[in-house]
Amino acid sequence: MSESASSGVQGMSVATAFAGMRSVAPVVFRAGCPDCRGRFELAAGALRLAIGASSRTTFYSFTCPECGAAVRKPAGERIVELLTGGGVRTLKLHSTL
Repeated sequence: MSESASSGVQGMSVATAFAGMRSVAPVVFRAGCPDCRGRFELAAGALRLAIGASSRTTFYSFTCPECGAAVRKPAGERIVELLTGGGVRTLKLHSTL
């Protein structure tokens, strides 16, 4: 970064830096329960994502808000991208050889 580009940043206030930013609506994900066949929306905090070494060990999970069942579903690349981008907590699984 050049001297001229960084010198203007030092005098910038927090209010100026965040001017024009809007409130962001919380991300919700549509999901379904295979047990009770319920369909609902879940906040990012209600989901967990586990990323394993293969597609068989990469999945997301949640508790069904309607029947209380523990639900685990496979997560392909696109699902992983959407969930991580939406703020879902992620656990990286390590293989044990």
